[in-house]
Amino acid sequence: MSDDELISKTASFIQEKFKAEGSGHDWFHIARVWRLSKHIAQNEKQADLLAVELGALLHDIADWKFHDGDMEAGSKASRKWLESIQVSDDVIKKVEDIVRSISFKAEGEKLELPSLESRIVFDADKIDAIGAIGIARAFAFGGHKGRLLYDPNVKPIKNMTFEQRLKSETHTINHFYEKLLLLKDLMQTETGKQMAERRHKFMEKFLEEFYSEWEGKI
Repeated sequence: MSDDELISKTASFIQEKFKAEGSGHDWFHIARVWRLSKHIAQNEKQADLLAVELGALLHDIADWKFHDGDMEAGSKASRKWLESIQVSDDVIKKVEDIVRSISFKAEGEKLELPSLESRIVFDADKIDAIGAIGIARAFAFGGHKGRLLYDPNVKPIKNMTFEQRLKSETHTINHFYEKLLLLKDLMQTETGKQMAERRHKFMEKFLEEFYSEWEGKI
């Protein structure tokens, strides 16, 4: 099977699997990460494009947030699928690294991603979590979890640990301070840093407007 056929088959598999997903981790999110990954890879050069594309398509195949915190669920599911379509073990290992590297755990953690391919898909995934799309996804996820939009009496937690994030049921505006506004400084590639900067500023403008309207200002 050619590289294009492997990618097309994987895209069809993931599209079918995620077509009814409603938390913001749907097929359209995955397709955006796929496109962003290809764009970043073209700019950064020297990446294994097959691994990048397959990793982008499979990065949410079994997200730990929906599998009781199992950080290996995604890499295991990725290997199972890729073996079924006879992808080489070398590429499978690269994809496993990508999927394993994708999750944001806590503020201030030192990221040591194992490959250029994992850095590219990491940036693409995090870029899709910020800006206008990121804002929409945050509220979609909050609604999926039954969370309030905002409660001014519940303040965000600084330096949140991974364990605290697993248990957190806070309102959606806190999610900006506990995660989304931190992502810009975690970018791993020069292309990712440039793209994240603009989207970060948009989120800051949104929050200014949100607080103004919350207070009833005209």
